[in-house]
Amino acid sequence: MCQNRVAMLKTETPAQDHALLDQYPTAELVNVLVDDQINAVNAVRAAAPRIAAAVAAAVPRMEAGGRLIYVGAGTSGRLGLLDSVELYPTFSWPHGRAVALLAGGSDAMFVAVEGAEDNVDQGAADLRAVDVSKNDVVLLIAASGGTPYVLGALRAARAVGALTIGFANNVDAPIANEADVGVTLDTGAEVISGSTRLKAGTSQKIALNTFSSALMVRLNKVHGNLMVDLKATNAKLVRRAIRLTAFATGVDEDAARAVLEQCDFHVKTAIVALSKQTNVEQARVLLENARGSVRQALAQ
Repeated sequence: MCQNRVAMLKTETPAQDHALLDQYPTAELVNVLVDDQINAVNAVRAAAPRIAAAVAAAVPRMEAGGRLIYVGAGTSGRLGLLDSVELYPTFSWPHGRAVALLAGGSDAMFVAVEGAEDNVDQGAADLRAVDVSKNDVVLLIAASGGTPYVLGALRAARAVGALTIGFANNVDAPIANEADVGVTLDTGAEVISGSTRLKAGTSQKIALNTFSSALMVRLNKVHGNLMVDLKATNAKLVRRAIRLTAFATGVDEDAARAVLEQCDFHVKTAIVALSKQTNVEQARVLLENARGSVRQALAQ
């Protein structure tokens, strides 16, 4: 990206309202930083139609067996990795179908790898190394909207026909413009100039969370507003599975646990078995015939 373009980026422009930030009393300083986060919510709200378009475009790829591949550098890359990791315990989304690529490799999650984001060829190479295919959905995340590493991955993804979704915090950014679906999160100047770990990062977290959660709802990972496809990997989630099953079916928690123990604490299966008064094997068949939809399984 040329120097002139960098100078014009809203995310890099000093916020004129807070030129004396370092002189603010602590209470005022904290209030300013908190209040500025409201702009992150407003930016995502303005981009909601584009996020909805991204979800609609992603559903067929996921139904065809594709993966979610997150690509970013620095804060953006770490937020992508966070979103990918949380899909398994929340929705039982297979680990192999949520891949995160971070400029500088996995070590960059904890220590900044200087210069890694500037390598366009490495972005392309890293994406090709995970065997990207046309059924994959590649999420490209960059506050500036022009990070070379991310652009390299974007172009490699498009070359094989993968669906590309670009998240950027500057208007008319290359990553949003070149992606199949561009999502512009126009958060403007940061209170601390150029520190996009502030509201730009917050807006990315909200947008990614919204995208992936809505996608999982469309993929029948939610019944009503209940998280019925969670993976009960610890004591807390076991208790949650029991409570969800009891709530959805009206049985007591002992009865819910008894059925859950027969189906590896899979809430969907337990709900169908209890509601249809059938065994877990038949409940699994009903769910399979309904493509994982509890609502459709109950209607059979």
